[in-house]
Amino acid sequence: MSKIAVVTDSNAGITQAEAKEMKDVYVVPMPFMIDGEEYFEDISLTQEQFYQKLTEDAEISTSQPSIGYITDLWEKLLKEYDYIVHIPMSSALSMSCETAQNFAKDYNGKVVVVDNKRISITLKQSCVDALTLAKQGKSADEIKNILEDTALDSSIYIMVDTLKYLKKGGRITPTAAAIGTLLKIKPVLQIQGGKLDSYAKVLNDKVARIKMIEAIKKDLKERFSDLREKGEIDLMVAYTNCREKAEDFAMQIRKEIPDLNLTYINPLSLSVACHIGSGALAVACTRVIK
Repeated sequence: MSKIAVVTDSNAGITQAEAKEMKDVYVVPMPFMIDGEEYFEDISLTQEQFYQKLTEDAEISTSQPSIGYITDLWEKLLKEYDYIVHIPMSSALSMSCETAQNFAKDYNGKVVVVDNKRISITLKQSCVDALTLAKQGKSADEIKNILEDTALDSSIYIMVDTLKYLKKGGRITPTAAAIGTLLKIKPVLQIQGGKLDSYAKVLNDKVARIKMIEAIKKDLKERFSDLREKGEIDLMVAYTNCREKAEDFAMQIRKEIPDLNLTYINPLSLSVACHIGSGALAVACTRVIK
């Protein structure tokens, strides 16, 4: 049986420490420019430092990882592993997937790049699924095909606590942000297939939580009813800088949907957080390969 390494980027929300515990998983840190200085997520930039910079209104932007860093990692891993399954963030949100696919052509099939259409906790699950498939004896190409075939079997809904960063990133107009702030509107966003879209607008956290749970229930009933019956779909919660609120939300979800596992309560990756700010809550449902 081939020895396979799974490589992802820190958009998956897997910390460097978690990757070591998972074994055979390696995380490429996402680079950030903060007030003109470069930082790397979970290497030279902690969650706490990031949110402090955000509070201070620092100028923050993200970019894709250096291809030199990635190819150096591939070459190092191929001394120990037979194949690499590389699972970057969704191609709908970044060019990093296409860039990796182009450079993987030079590795004679030893590196396969998965366009998994996912980010954050759903991308984390894809990495876990890749490990499961490798342990089952699947080849790197088979893992790629399975992950791409099941890529859209997930949904994420996010309640944003402030409109400030959506306005800053150009996702809403300054006028809409001003009106929304005045009326204390909380937008609920959705990610399906990697694209971030508006789902609903509500007036407070309580209604936003109900709206997100209703959306997940609808997906479970309509899109994922077969997976639910087979026990092949799990729930997850993510957040930005509000762990206690996330745990309370998870408790609410468990009461509303008691038949499903809620596997993760994880921070959202910083590349998502820089566009939505602190205090955001997210719920996801994702296919799990048993």
